[in-house]
Amino acid sequence: MHAFRIAKNQPNLHAAKEEWEGYPREGRACVREVLSLKVLEEKYNFIILDCPPALDLLTLNALVAAHSVLVPIQCEYLALEGVSELLDTLMRIRRTLNPTLEIEGILLTMYDDRTTLCRQVANDLRTFFGPQIFKSIIPRNVRLAEAPSFGKPIILYDVHSKGAEGYTHLAKEVIHNGEKRTGTGTRSAHSGT
Repeated sequence: MHAFRIAKNQPNLHAAKEEWEGYPREGRACVREVLSLKVLEEKYNFIILDCPPALDLLTLNALVAAHSVLVPIQCEYLALEGVSELLDTLMRIRRTLNPTLEIEGILLTMYDDRTTLCRQVANDLRTFFGPQIFKSIIPRNVRLAEAPSFGKPIILYDVHSKGAEGYTHLAKEVIHNGEKRTGTGTRSAHSGT
């Protein structure tokens, strides 16, 4: 396993978000300024910003800072409704604040091939997004759901679980795609919403 660092979400981050939202637009801090420092881009092959599904100030700043976005979508009907809003937001950010923002890929999550609805949603997404859908799929998995309650990532909680296997395949796929695209695998900031 390659070395990596995690900057965990802190409880005071929500308070910072509320404070930032109170500033006039031109006075708001922007994650892009921090992440554009060459020191970070030279030090890491990937910087992953794990964002909540809400399109709030923190998520928008992450999208402005990112080179690409990995979009996880639950294989459920209601999740489809948020996809169009997210795509509209990505297009607005591309037009105004980050013209180089790309969609790294669409990740199918909470997939349960035993249900017709899950299979149908996955097929609809594949039809609509085509090659943007990752081959890796994150299955609905009890061990994956349990891991956060033990304060561990799935790789440390149960490396042999289906959920861990799904994320391991995804990591390999993202690295492979990056290497194919750039010849080196180096991309600096990826935002996951």
